Amino acid sequence: MCGISGFLWLGSGRPPFDIDQRLRGMIAPLRHRGPDDQGVWNDGVCGLAHARLSIIDLTPGGHQPMGSADGRVWISFNGEIYNFKELRAELQAKGYSFRSQSDTEVIIYGYLAWGERVVDRLRGMFAFALWDAADQKLLLVRDRLGKKPLCYARVGDALVFGSEIKAILAWPQVDRTPDYVAIDQYLSLQYVPAPRTAFASIRKLRNAHYLTVERSAGGWAENEQVQYWRLPLPTAPKTPASTADLAAELVDRLRESVKLRLISDVPLGAFLSGGVDSSSVVALMAGLGHGPVKTFSIGFPNKEYDETRYARMVAERYGTDHQEFIVEPDALSVLSRLVWHYGEPFADPSAVPTYYVSEIARRKVTVALNGDGGDEAFMGYGRYDSCRRMSPFDWMPPWMRKLSKWGIRALPQSVHERYGNRLTAFGDLIAGSDRRPSKRYEFTIVSFMEYMKQQGYTPAMSEHLSQSALDLLEPYFEEAPSLVTGANWADIHTYLPDNLMVKVDIASMAHGLESRSPLLDHTFMEWAMTIPESKKMAGGLTKAVFKKAMEPYLPHELLYRPKMGFGAPIDHWFRAELKDMAYDVLLSDSATARSIFRRDYVRQLLDEHTGGQYNHQYRLWPLLMLELWFRMWVDQGAEAAVAGPSLEIA
Repeated sequence: MCGISGFLWLGSGRPPFDIDQRLRGMIAPLRHRGPDDQGVWNDGVCGLAHARLSIIDLTPGGHQPMGSADGRVWISFNGEIYNFKELRAELQAKGYSFRSQSDTEVIIYGYLAWGERVVDRLRGMFAFALWDAADQKLLLVRDRLGKKPLCYARVGDALVFGSEIKAILAWPQVDRTPDYVAIDQYLSLQYVPAPRTAFASIRKLRNAHYLTVERSAGGWAENEQVQYWRLPLPTAPKTPASTADLAAELVDRLRESVKLRLISDVPLGAFLSGGVDSSSVVALMAGLGHGPVKTFSIGFPNKEYDETRYARMVAERYGTDHQEFIVEPDALSVLSRLVWHYGEPFADPSAVPTYYVSEIARRKVTVALNGDGGDEAFMGYGRYDSCRRMSPFDWMPPWMRKLSKWGIRALPQSVHERYGNRLTAFGDLIAGSDRRPSKRYEFTIVSFMEYMKQQGYTPAMSEHLSQSALDLLEPYFEEAPSLVTGANWADIHTYLPDNLMVKVDIASMAHGLESRSPLLDHTFMEWAMTIPESKKMAGGLTKAVFKKAMEPYLPHELLYRPKMGFGAPIDHWFRAELKDMAYDVLLSDSATARSIFRRDYVRQLLDEHTGGQYNHQYRLWPLLMLELWFRMWVDQGAEAAVAGPSLEIA
């Protein structure tokens, strides 16, 4: 696991600057991703830089950037290829010779053997930049499910790229103008979906895509992103297997995926949240006989957000070497570091515990397995059940929907304090049941509804926008056979690669920790898509077949308790430790001058939340992270921002 960056010079002659110095400047802000080794290489046209976290082949033979023996192909690679030994044997049979034990070298000779279609052979997580000096072609690639990030920008006569945005911002003269369409999408979703970033000049490579730039008779041709893989649409088989057969096959397939991810030359452990997915991974790890599994959990003083009791159940059952860390309210001091590491607005509150569990894990291990992907593969989110339950309200006329929503909001403060989130969800469910599929889904996931934006946006912000932020989700619902499958399909293509994978990659790599996701093995995911919705949501129970499969391995109490989610008590923080800061930052002159939301609207959100009338945590947190991002990455000079998280925010 590493950090990569580099550039391709599209101008005439050699670049008019010290190339190696420029490359070292780009990789410097990514050294947290690769603290073990750094390297740069260039041939006057293409330059590559690398920060290495040594996982496989700890010898200097794994040094990057790495080139082929004849110097034709050079690569800077981030990730792990779990089937590299099989590919290596196949390539050796073709006559290729290897000088290292690294999976990186397999990609080089795989490219020489199969060209761009080498990506079809790779099983793992990866993002890489490969330069073919003979054909004068640059290849940028991102893995199928988006576990490893890669972004790029055209800056003058250069195409620059990197694992994180800050590597690109280290290049002089990068335009840091905000992309207000991206910001609008962020305010709906809590993240910026690919291919946009919060900067108008910078783009993300989509998951399961590659991009080529190659020299031709007429100059350089920058091609569109090409999709090389697509997850099969969930469809019910003509002769579905029984639940028992599916459960048995699920365990076998997941065990194989876990076993693949235990390949490592460094200490290895696992995140253990106390949820079904991470607990399942730990259970299967323990059964593979590699000694006591090192497990790591994060908790909060607020009981409704704390799952450490369930994590202890699994740790005790399997005799793991277990460590816990309780996040106290003073953990808010981490905000500046989060804003710096993510590089663009990112408002998933679970980034806070993910950052801390990665920090404590890194003290003991260099690789940690996690349970990410189970909710997407097996329909585990509560919003899928909400979508399933919307149809009974189809008969209600519009006036009754509005009245119901108003009535819920008018309930006494004591009721909202006890049932606020569930009441809000129920009111939104009723109000959204007569809308098109993507609009129904909007009520289950969106931070700022479209009507809220219409109420709060300034005229200047509205002028930037020509369509709904959620229009990008509509194609996924059009493809799907049901509202539930459409929501699941949309999550797999947006929330999973652009939120969940980004959250984990950035938070773990901030500490030089490699995080592996057995449930997101692409072959496992392909198989999961063949399981019908009726098996995943049997009787309205989310993730039904998965829970059935894990009954022999996990306590019944853990498997069938209500889903809690891996979050943070930000609703409490905004009424206590974070209250003064939120008022100061969000109502400041600088925030108002952004001309995104009206100041009186933001004050209303703050007053209603702190007064207990309404729970606005999922609106206030995105607003806070957005304003802190503006201050760090737009207001400050690029050099100051890239240097590190030094912003004073309180």
